[in-house]
Amino acid sequence: MYKIFVLTEIDFILSNYNTATTSEGNVTWKTPSNIALVKYWGKQEPQIPENTSISFTLDACFTLTTLKYKLKENRHSELVSESDEENLKQVQVDENGYNFEIYFEGEKKNDFKPKIATFFKRIEKYVPFLKDFDFTIESRNSFPHSSGIASSASGMSALALCIMSVERSLSGVEMTDEYFNKKASFLARLGSGSACRSIEGELIVWGKHTDIEGSSNLFGVKYPNKVHQNFRNYHDTILLVDEGKKQVSSTVGHKLMFNHPFAQQRFQQANNNISNISEVLQNGDLKAFIAIVESEALSLHAMMMTSNPYFILMKPNTLKIIHKIWAFREQTNSNICFTLDAGANVHVLFPENEKKRVNNFIINELIQYCQENHYICDRVGIGAKQLSNN
Repeated sequence: MYKIFVLTEIDFILSNYNTATTSEGNVTWKTPSNIALVKYWGKQEPQIPENTSISFTLDACFTLTTLKYKLKENRHSELVSESDEENLKQVQVDENGYNFEIYFEGEKKNDFKPKIATFFKRIEKYVPFLKDFDFTIESRNSFPHSSGIASSASGMSALALCIMSVERSLSGVEMTDEYFNKKASFLARLGSGSACRSIEGELIVWGKHTDIEGSSNLFGVKYPNKVHQNFRNYHDTILLVDEGKKQVSSTVGHKLMFNHPFAQQRFQQANNNISNISEVLQNGDLKAFIAIVESEALSLHAMMMTSNPYFILMKPNTLKIIHKIWAFREQTNSNICFTLDAGANVHVLFPENEKKRVNNFIINELIQYCQENHYICDRVGIGAKQLSNN
C-alpha cells in the first residue's frame, strides 16, 4: 500500500511497474486554473517556493488535456525494479530521449516541446516509464493562453494528472486517491509552481507554514481549517484587459527575485499574510479579506516594478478598473475586491450574496475597459476531473 500520511520526495519514486499491463491507451483530464490570494513570487531549485501561498481553485477557466500513449516497438514488456540495477541501466542506455508530439487547440506546437521536455526530465526519476512510450499530448484552454490566467498552472497540472493515470494502470499496486492527488501535485509543481494548486479545491495552500497543518513545499494541500460561510461559492469575474502574451514570463519574473532589494521583506510579508488570511477565512471578516487580497496583488506588481530589469505589467485600463472598484465599494459598502496575477487582467472577487449587484456593476461600468468587452464569469471550483481513460 502507498503511504498516506507524511509524504517525502522518496515516497513519490515509482519503484515497480509492468508495461505488460498497459501497452497503449489514452486519458483525458479537465483541470482548472487557480487565483492566488496570497501570492508566491520567488523560488529555489527545484521549484521550491520562497514563501507560502494560498489560492482559490477556479471552475470555468480550465485546460482540457488528452494524453495518448503507446509502448515503443523496441521496448519489451518488463518489470522495472529500483533494486534491479541492470534493468534500470538498460532503460537509460536504450533510449536517447522522450518521444512526444504536442497539439494545442488543434495545431501542432513544436515551440511548446522544450518546456515539456524539461518537465519530463525533472519528473523521470519519479515516473521512470516516460521513455517506454510514445506520447501525443492534445490540449486546449477555455481562456486566452499566456494572458495572465495561469495557463501553465492548469496545463501542467492536467498533464501531471494524465501521467498519474498511466502510472496507476502500470503500477499493479492499489493507489489511494490521496496519494494520487499528492503525487500529481508534486509532479505538476516541477512543471509550473502554481500548477500544484490546481489539482484539488476549493482553497489550496502550497509551501510549508507553521500555521497550516500538513502544508508542504513539495505539493499543494487543501486548506485544513473550517471555512466561514461568507467564502462559500465565491465569485471571480476575470476582466480581460489584454488578451495578448504577457510582457514577461512568470519564469523570468521569479528569477528577478534573486538579489531583489526587497525580496526578504516580501517573503516575510507573504508568510505573515498567510497567518492573517487563515484567521479571516475562519471568522468571515470580509473587510479584512479585502485588505489582504488587494495588498497582495499590488505587492506582487511592486516587486516587478522594482526588480532589475523592471516591468510594468498593468495597463492603463487595469488602473481604471481598480479605481472604479474602489469608488463602487465606498459608495455601496460592497465587499467587492480585486486581485491580479502577473499580467494586466483583473480578477474581480465577490461573495455569492452580492452576485446580482456586482454583476450589474461589472456590465455597466467595467467591461468597457476590457479588450473587445471580453470577460469570463467564474467562481470557486472543486478541482480537476477525469473525463476518460481508455
